[in-house]
Amino acid sequence: MEFRSPPVRGFALWRAVKLRLPYDRVNWTNSSFLIGTTLVTLTGVPLYLWHYGVDAFQVAMFFLFFIATGLSITLGYHRLFSHMAFQASWPVRLVTLIFGAAAFENCALAWVSDHRRHHKHVDHDEDPYDISKGFFHAHIGWIMFKLDPEPPWDNVADLRKDPLVMWQDRFYVPIAVFTSFVVPALLGYWHAGAVGALGGFLIAGVARVVAVQHMTFFINSLCHTVGNQPYSNKCSARDSWFMAIFTFGEGYHNYHHEFQHDYRNGVKWWQWDPTKWTIWALEKIRLVKGLRRVPEDKILLAQLADARRRLGEHIACPKVSANARLHALLQAKDAKLHELGDRWAALKTQYASKAVAMKTEYAEKRAEYAERAGHQIEELKEALSEMRRELQAALQLLDHAAAAA
Repeated sequence: MEFRSPPVRGFALWRAVKLRLPYDRVNWTNSSFLIGTTLVTLTGVPLYLWHYGVDAFQVAMFFLFFIATGLSITLGYHRLFSHMAFQASWPVRLVTLIFGAAAFENCALAWVSDHRRHHKHVDHDEDPYDISKGFFHAHIGWIMFKLDPEPPWDNVADLRKDPLVMWQDRFYVPIAVFTSFVVPALLGYWHAGAVGALGGFLIAGVARVVAVQHMTFFINSLCHTVGNQPYSNKCSARDSWFMAIFTFGEGYHNYHHEFQHDYRNGVKWWQWDPTKWTIWALEKIRLVKGLRRVPEDKILLAQLADARRRLGEHIACPKVSANARLHALLQAKDAKLHELGDRWAALKTQYASKAVAMKTEYAEKRAEYAERAGHQIEELKEALSEMRRELQAALQLLDHAAAAA
């Protein structure tokens, strides 16, 4: 595009801006919605609160819709449909599809297709929200701009067989608008008339959509930038206990990328993961089944391998090398972790072969089999405990080495 206007300073500035912005690649629908709801949240909501205030009903409605839509994304769109971490009955699928639509993060087919490509190509060009292209791109830019042609949804063939998923895909917009905006307005009207309807629309509707969306977006941006990597450094994903508080447990993102099919993100009992607890509770009342869990030894081995990697980095550090005592301690701990890993692998192989052999004798020697199997299991448990103790000791030594470095 070429301009032939006089070289007026203000016009020249506008020309420079206009030429640099990719107007032909803006996704105007997404950008208008994202910017519009944010502006309404920053202006309309404060004005409403100034004139009418807020009561417990409006606050409760905001949090109820926040939880319903947020959990439908984490439990439904993410762990159920994207990773098939468990199997769900039709009522669970239906509810998560309805309230997942109300988060305005696209239909389940599109969301899952993007997310599966993210895991397959994380930190590379084919990753839809590739963090290497910048924080803004990973957070929201990939939604606002069409930098690449829209890829085909060729990785969701399994979901196309689900009639509920296809129903949501067909009626996504009316489901989203009615559930997200009309229902809160109707509930607000029932509670306090026209003023309550406006409040329900603004607070439990628009403001809640903005909050839920940006909590999801922060997993793609912040949890690939800030946090720890206790399981692997193969990609940029990181664990953030802080983000887990606002995202129903999704903040433990390093674990998730290493073990994506586990129904848990916060694998430790004390880690905040309401999505995990909800799935567990739904299993108890038989609404879901087939919960997929990564074995404890596999998780520990991943932590041991990562601890050895970090030990190696500290051993190579010149400042640590100068400290003969610390250097020797690190090398000894690295050797111990290596020994534990090898011993665990040997025990597993030995146990597996003995289990096969004993299974053939089970009918004749049931009591003996049980006793021998019990001894093997106790040996495995003892080895796991030692691995856990040594890992904790290694992590403490790493902290000491980091301080020395």
